[in-house]
Amino acid sequence: MQYSALKVGPVDPSQEATFQRHMQTHHYLGALAKIGNTLWYVATVGDEWLALLSFSAPALKCSARDEWIGWSYRHQYDRLNLVANNSRFLILPGHHVKNLASQILSRCKRRIQQDWIDRFGYPLLVLETFVDPERFHGTIYRASNWTLVGSTKGYRRTRSGYSERTQSPKLVFMLALQRNARTLLSRPFLNARYKTGKARMKLTADQMLSLHDFFKEIDDPRRAQGKKHHMPNILSLAAAAVLCGMRGYKDISLWVQSLGQNARSRFRCRKRNGCYEVPSLSVIRSALINADPEQLDRALSAWTAQYGRIDESLAIDGKTMCNAIDHEGRQTHIMSAIGHQSGHCYTQKK
Repeated sequence: MQYSALKVGPVDPSQEATFQRHMQTHHYLGALAKIGNTLWYVATVGDEWLALLSFSAPALKCSARDEWIGWSYRHQYDRLNLVANNSRFLILPGHHVKNLASQILSRCKRRIQQDWIDRFGYPLLVLETFVDPERFHGTIYRASNWTLVGSTKGYRRTRSGYSERTQSPKLVFMLALQRNARTLLSRPFLNARYKTGKARMKLTADQMLSLHDFFKEIDDPRRAQGKKHHMPNILSLAAAAVLCGMRGYKDISLWVQSLGQNARSRFRCRKRNGCYEVPSLSVIRSALINADPEQLDRALSAWTAQYGRIDESLAIDGKTMCNAIDHEGRQTHIMSAIGHQSGHCYTQKK
């Protein structure tokens, strides 16, 4: 084959149905719906399709990958979108030619960063892929200078969290798209070029469990009749949602509804008919409106003081509160101390 005639480029929207049909027919895992930010590629010679590739959202958890990158837990969740997963690679029947796969991967590597910027507005730094050792050896990735960094633990993602039993572990291959990719991802602060939105964090199981204890002393002004969810449960869920980047009652409620059963149990949610239930949007809104603000502030300050060691520096900022007038008719001005890494507000002063 004349590799000079080989072209690799993003799939046109008019070609997506054909792409999915080939994947469903010829790939042993079948077609894959778009997951988060996704790019589909097709390798062609002239008008003939030779191979198909899909790059999509990375795995949420992969200890082998995380150890290879070297980032800390507090950075990981905020920077995962700088990693993409090569979730599908299919050489179409009749085109299994020596060196074709490595040529295709090489062309993808050269262009995917710019394609990602054009489509999603920011670049990629690292690619990952998982290989089933019961079927393949990862030869094409080894030949293309991908690094074998270890294996997955074999747990499978389910609606309620992760499967209780391990299945076939997968080999984990990684590829840095630029020399300093791992250094950039493990730094305390990202360069502006790689920031992709508001800062986010992910809570550990211990942090989820501890939130409830800090809210136990807050008074519950609600009537006893019809209370399905305790005040500490509602407040800990709302606080966790805000810490993970949610803003507004609707976003908080959507985040809470998305929690799996394991996470709900850590927040000590109400259990009914064998399942943990979470409060609705109206219940969350009512609890936040009626909670004593001073008690809530003390509880949050105590929690952030316990986990404040994750912040390496603080920012002092102030703002004038809109429509907040004190008893003397003056507009209220608030000064705050904010942790750079966590986004926590340690204290406020009027």
